[in-house]
Amino acid sequence: MGSLLALAAAAFCYVATETMPVGILTLISGDLGVPPQAVGLLITGYAVTVAVVTIPLTYVTRNVPRRRLLIVLSAVLALADLLSAVSPSYPVLLGARLLAALSQAIFWAVVAPVVAAMFDVAVRGRVNAVVFAGASLGPMLGVPAGTWIGQQYGWRAAFLALSALALAAFAALAAGMPAVEVAATHAAAGTHPDRRRYAILVAVTTLSVAGLYVSFTYTEVYLTQVTGFAAAALAPLLLARGIADFGGIAAGGWAADRWPRGAVTGSGAVLAAGLITMYLTAQDRAATVVLVAVTGFAIGALTPALQNRVLDVAPGSTEMASAGNSVAFNVGIAAGSLLGAGVLDGSGARATALAGGLLALAALALFLAEPLLTRRTPEVIDR
Repeated sequence: MGSLLALAAAAFCYVATETMPVGILTLISGDLGVPPQAVGLLITGYAVTVAVVTIPLTYVTRNVPRRRLLIVLSAVLALADLLSAVSPSYPVLLGARLLAALSQAIFWAVVAPVVAAMFDVAVRGRVNAVVFAGASLGPMLGVPAGTWIGQQYGWRAAFLALSALALAAFAALAAGMPAVEVAATHAAAGTHPDRRRYAILVAVTTLSVAGLYVSFTYTEVYLTQVTGFAAAALAPLLLARGIADFGGIAAGGWAADRWPRGAVTGSGAVLAAGLITMYLTAQDRAATVVLVAVTGFAIGALTPALQNRVLDVAPGSTEMASAGNSVAFNVGIAAGSLLGAGVLDGSGARATALAGGLLALAALALFLAEPLLTRRTPEVIDR
């Protein structure tokens, strides 16, 4: 259990590292003498790097013992955050961020199969949910805490704190993580491998995440300009969403162990319904408060359910399959944010909820159609 919590802490550090510049953007900009847009690229470049290198790096490291690999990755993360904290210039900071992104790309590809291999197959949804819960806490607690530290002690102190936490995760893994031979366990390959079902799952992940980020990227505009909340209400609303997301991960992990398909279907349906209802009740503040939390819960529940499905239908190595699903997740984030910008410009902030809901609905429809789309046609025997 100690190693599982250490991996959850590493997951927290990765997500907090990726999103940290959001809360200290102007501090970095002023100190390094670069425009805010350049600091924004620290986030964009990080996500693009993860999407591009995940599959090749996972393949290159396929024969490295997983205990050693995860210990090295956590050490690289601690070093990257330390380099970020002491960066004398923007290029050095960018290089440190890219180093962290390279480490993260491999981490998310291998961590789920490794965690599954450490425990019985009957609880793999729940134990993976622990790691995803750590990731969920990254934006929910890590970014606000980093923002406060940055405001009090300077932006470098925020990265220094992350480096210390990553170093603690490294120490815990080095001291207590057992040797894990994924290839010798149930987690090496899909329980019910199927190339077509996996391809559909990757598409479902992309559409679902894109649907969320069409709306979520422009939550601030939606809440203030459409629903009419004051700017001061944003932090409590986003905190409520983060708490709901955390609860959703726990629920999704539990449900995935009992109803693997039902967990994906149910959370996907809640996500689509929540986003579409946000469009219909856009000016109802009470309804919006509930729906912001509902959509957070839904994506939280959907994340471990999708990962559990990857471990079920992976057509080959579960690590390469997890890498593909990680890429799909990042593509969904990028595509959703880009589409949301177009919707915002063309139809306004309210329409981002509808567009996101329709994409999530398309993902749900595709998943429900999976049995039909993957039905094998009986061979015709010539007589």
